[in-house]
Amino acid sequence: MITTQRPVESMSRGVRDAIVDQLRACKTQEEILNFESWFNSETNSGPLYQVICDFLRTRSISRGLAAKWLGILLNDRDEKLNM
Repeated sequence: MITTQRPVESMSRGVRDAIVDQLRACKTQEEILNFESWFNSETNSGPLYQVICDFLRTRSISRGLAAKWLGILLNDRDEKLNM
């Protein structure tokens, strides 16, 4: 089944900036994972990893920052799968 997600381009610049600012405010892995949990349950913008990928594609964030955030999300997902 194919689902369509709201692309980042349809988000206002203020919303995009607020998401990036919130992620940058997260100093620990736990804070990022808590934000991911909240974001995925409370918004209809798609999963956080997809939003980060869209930010990267549109060059809204740096490669290093995206790699850091995506690495944390993927490591957490791997840990959950291995349990």
